[in-house]
Amino acid sequence: MSSLNIVVIGGGAAGFFGAITAAETFPTASVTILEKNRTVLNKVRISGGGRCNVTHACFDNRQLVKNYPRGEKPLRSLLSQFDATATVNWFKQRGIDLKTEADGRMFPATNTSDTIVDCLLTTAHRLGIQVRTSCGVAELRQDASSRWLVDLFTNETLVADRVLIATGGYPQLSSYGWLPEQSESIHSPVPSLFTFNVPDSYLIPLAGVSVPDARVYVQDTKRTDVRQEQRGPVLVTHWGFSGPAILRLSAWAARELADVNYHFTLRINWTPDLNDNTLRTKLQDFRQQNGRKQVVSQNPFSLPSRLWQAFATEAGIPEQQRWADLPAKQFNRLAERITNSQFQVSGKTTFKDEFVTCGGISLDSLNLQTLESKTQAGLFFAGEVLDIDGITGGFNFQNAWTTGYVAGLNIGN
Repeated sequence: MSSLNIVVIGGGAAGFFGAITAAETFPTASVTILEKNRTVLNKVRISGGGRCNVTHACFDNRQLVKNYPRGEKPLRSLLSQFDATATVNWFKQRGIDLKTEADGRMFPATNTSDTIVDCLLTTAHRLGIQVRTSCGVAELRQDASSRWLVDLFTNETLVADRVLIATGGYPQLSSYGWLPEQSESIHSPVPSLFTFNVPDSYLIPLAGVSVPDARVYVQDTKRTDVRQEQRGPVLVTHWGFSGPAILRLSAWAARELADVNYHFTLRINWTPDLNDNTLRTKLQDFRQQNGRKQVVSQNPFSLPSRLWQAFATEAGIPEQQRWADLPAKQFNRLAERITNSQFQVSGKTTFKDEFVTCGGISLDSLNLQTLESKTQAGLFFAGEVLDIDGITGGFNFQNAWTTGYVAGLNIGN
């Protein structure tokens, strides 16, 4: 169909990947990207501290999908069409090598997101894709012949045979109001990937101190069918806690934490391989061997010294207190601070600029082979606007590449 007009709404990773795939698959089609902001690919530019965490070096799709709190099962089906291996190869074919870091994150070898941005822009230009910025969409509707009418805020109306919606996540349900009258159900959006505010924490003076391995738990929530426990690095911040373990916890428990308005009890075991009993045994052994030494200065674990000192102080242990003379009350308090620290969380803070939305267009409303609406022919969805979200580490970009590719591959049929 030589006159096929494809309009992509959203100039981010999913939008560009969908547009490029569509233009390559259907070379006679006219493809236009609409972006409401003055610049495109903004999240790609700032991701990973300006390096762009393109994907994750997990090439077993059964394992890869376990990093998505929402969308695991449908995404596994979609990854059969375009997965992390395909992502690496796609960029390599365009002259871009990706490097893998120790934690599995993959970045361009150049170490700058400009490499990825330039690749997408250059490829789009070469394919004749029109990129229009400052083009916000006021309404999307259909005419009598079932063609799509895209009403812009500039009072211009574009006519399209196919539309791909790749606008990213929205912070509230009302933001989806410009979409056509539809039967696609929308899961109400709430934030994911955020840090915890603990204004009364006695550890705030230790901002910047990190522990490479801790176990974190959420209390005071009603649901028990989500992962309320995570293990990994924890960072003490000026406002409370961050780090990979906290961010993963915020993602897996996104809805239940929203339900309690981000007021809950956070528990931390700073020695995750030890429970209360085994830790007490280890402390007693250390006490017998180091009885004449001061508690505050003798740390039997590989915890940062400042953190250990804070635990001792919070347990009411004087600076000159020797292990041999440590009263049972203070001993018990110290043990509890290590394996069962409890903090009252009262709010959240966005993690850098990597805000991710839990919620969006229900995948049950779409054909999972094509990402086309089941009820509205010619309407496709890709990226974070879908009810798919991953933890940090390149997983959300992989969702963008995968869903953008699948939508673009099928949008001209």
